[in-house]
Amino acid sequence: MSLRLRLTILYTIVVGIVLVLASVMVFSLVSAFLLDQVNTSLAQTAASLIEVLRVDNRNQFDIRSVANFRPADNIVYQVWGDNRVLQISYPWAQKDPLDDQGLWAGKMVFTADYAPGSNLQVLSVPLKTERGPSGVLQIGYKLDLINMTRRTLASVLTMLTLLAMFIAAFAAWMVTGHTLEPLEIVTNVATHIIRADDLQRRIPITGPQDDEVGRLINAFNQTLERMESLFNSQRRFLADVSHELRTPLTVIKGNIGLIRKYKKVDEETLLSIDAEVDRLTRLVGDLLLLGQAETGKLVLNLEKVALDTLLLEVYQQMKTLAGERVKLEIVEIDQVEVSGDKDRLKQVLLNLVGNAVHYSRAGGEVKLSLRREAARAVIVVEDDGTGIPAEDLPHIFERFYRGEKSRTRSPDSGYGLGLSIAYWIIENHQGGIEVESEINKGSRFIVWLPINPPDPVL
Repeated sequence: MSLRLRLTILYTIVVGIVLVLASVMVFSLVSAFLLDQVNTSLAQTAASLIEVLRVDNRNQFDIRSVANFRPADNIVYQVWGDNRVLQISYPWAQKDPLDDQGLWAGKMVFTADYAPGSNLQVLSVPLKTERGPSGVLQIGYKLDLINMTRRTLASVLTMLTLLAMFIAAFAAWMVTGHTLEPLEIVTNVATHIIRADDLQRRIPITGPQDDEVGRLINAFNQTLERMESLFNSQRRFLADVSHELRTPLTVIKGNIGLIRKYKKVDEETLLSIDAEVDRLTRLVGDLLLLGQAETGKLVLNLEKVALDTLLLEVYQQMKTLAGERVKLEIVEIDQVEVSGDKDRLKQVLLNLVGNAVHYSRAGGEVKLSLRREAARAVIVVEDDGTGIPAEDLPHIFERFYRGEKSRTRSPDSGYGLGLSIAYWIIENHQGGIEVESEINKGSRFIVWLPINPPDPVL
């Protein structure tokens, strides 16, 4: 059963229940009103009869006093005394009591008698004089017209209810069809995307954008954009990985071919093979690290880390790499402690400082600084190297991204994963990493981390 049909049936049932309840209420109110009018008419007739009814000295009714009393056509009355009927109205010649129970009730009582051939509303009134009870007056109102009115009203209400339910069903079918039409479009577009692998297609919004369907379509389009971006990133990633793996494997295969051809192994060939194996090892390690990070399997071992000590360790290691070609110095350092994973933070600093040294010109300078700013620690790595073009800056933290126009590729130049890993590590330390750069003027990487809050005072 389709959603449109289910909604139509549900709406029709709800409308039907409301209309049935309303019809029952209307029928009950009208019936009560008509019965009240009948009772009022009976009471008025009883009062008129009692007013003209007389008794003689023997405390018996004088029938002559009511002989000329003519009630309405649909009203009949009986006057009872000495356990027998003394007077009946014309034209109903009925000598049996209109209401057996009311005859002996001893009080004024209304009774409905719906028996076939009777169908009366009866009022029984005990008659009393100064010398005591003298009889009973029973007045009956024939309910044929009232019952016919009630049956007509019930038929009309039933017909109106059925007609209203039919109109409600038709209106619900049309409205739900118009409302759910965008969902049908969503289904068709999704089916087309699945069959054609066309992630560039988007769902058109024909109605308001701020209702539930409009927000659903917007969310679906955003999901498609995200999927397209991820698909393109994955495709680009596979292409980059294939390219990066092809280069060292080609070098290794070429060197092995030379060894086989000349039956001779020299130190230069072994060093080349060893360097390419190291490149493959680093690449595979970085890929595994990123894979663990994205799947949530990479756990950070948080502890108190003295950033000044960590920066000094990185400075000592990278000073050897810089040698005499690049001047590496610490221009500012504060004692700052944060909560973090020491090994991962050191990996970030080694990557940033290593890139700065590598891309600096001979005789260039790389400056390191660590300072406290409000509630965070700020680490700056600055070089005066070749710089990064403005169009490359938004992409440098993407995997395998290289600004090859400004940076010369070399065997030890990295694989475009170092900055991606650094970005992930800093982000998961609740920090941030930014870059400022100009061509031929150098680059400036800024890393900030929240300072470890002080221990509570006990």
